[in-house]
Amino acid sequence: MVVIDMGNKRADLPGQNLPRWRRAVLKVGSNLLAADGGGLTPRYAEALAGFMAASHADGRQVVLVSSGAVAAGRALLRLHATDSGGLAARQALAALGQAPMIALWQSLSDRPVAQVLLTHDDLRNRRRYLNARATLRELLQLGVLPVINENDTVSVDELKLGDNDNLAAIVAALVDADLLLIASDVDALYSADPRRDPTAVPIAKVAELTAEILAMAGDSGSAAGTGGMRTKLQAAAKAAAAGIPTVLFSGRETATVQALQHGQLHGTLIAAASSRMLARKYWLRHAPAAPGRIRIDAGAARALAGGRVSLLPGGVLGTDGEFHRGDLVEIIDDAGASVARGLTQYGAAEVRRLAGRHSREIDCVLGYSYGDEVIHRDDLITMGTPVPSGQEIGA
Repeated sequence: MVVIDMGNKRADLPGQNLPRWRRAVLKVGSNLLAADGGGLTPRYAEALAGFMAASHADGRQVVLVSSGAVAAGRALLRLHATDSGGLAARQALAALGQAPMIALWQSLSDRPVAQVLLTHDDLRNRRRYLNARATLRELLQLGVLPVINENDTVSVDELKLGDNDNLAAIVAALVDADLLLIASDVDALYSADPRRDPTAVPIAKVAELTAEILAMAGDSGSAAGTGGMRTKLQAAAKAAAAGIPTVLFSGRETATVQALQHGQLHGTLIAAASSRMLARKYWLRHAPAAPGRIRIDAGAARALAGGRVSLLPGGVLGTDGEFHRGDLVEIIDDAGASVARGLTQYGAAEVRRLAGRHSREIDCVLGYSYGDEVIHRDDLITMGTPVPSGQEIGA
């Protein structure tokens, strides 16, 4: 059991097992990175960096969504100008603070750190969504730590309360994460605001985010941060809908952070609506497909029916109709029977040019490449019962 010191309050938080995970998104708020008026500090970030390093050593992958750029920019500019509080001023502060924020995480990591700036528009536009996804997959494959932040310098509508909480949930779905971890200065979800209500008690597990649960959330408790418990619960709801559980914990308690390395959570676990794979499979099976279809040969059809595989150009015969990169398309065999469906990495005209080719020829044929697969196995569901497998079709 971990006892969290809350000034004149103390909350007992018994440990519970973390859900099993291979890939996670960790969101770290400004209140853990910004000292009072003094810019960024490694005081709490160091333990979180240690957790990420230990996870990587165990063969797990962590994508970091980090706030702190505006706070860092404000500290750097304090001697030269006064923050007007307007949108343009905050955008300038964000631009100024990105470099020291990334430098902080690089100083705490033995691995290379890559900065990835996103806006919600990047994730709503299907082509940009796939480009961001491909980049993050490649960074993780290379063993790099991706550090994601909202591109506040060019965002307008998105620069508001809760950006990075909700952005973290969207990124968790983007990278097919198994878990969303939200670190803040609050150790758990409470039945009421513990700073104002002496009877408030921590809640260890939330099975479903009901209106009653949402009513327990308060606002931001930090001048440096822009989010609060309500935005964290909103993010958890987004993650739950994608089949991803969320954990809320204190990033200020070293013992709590270190316990995560051993699969123990001292905080709040918010369950997913269903398993990540079930949620994704349901969407892939039932979402409306584009009018075009991809025709594959008998060997590719047999391989698809036998396991969880990717569709490479070598197994493709051609296409029927038109579709665009990122569309959900039906995959049929040479007899016209539906075999699978998935999100295509290439448009119909591109797939026709690549049909029967080896993946290594993609760049030569098209002059560019969005990846070796016409449809990646993570974006594909067969009409039968898939069997886990790592092979590729049409290599």
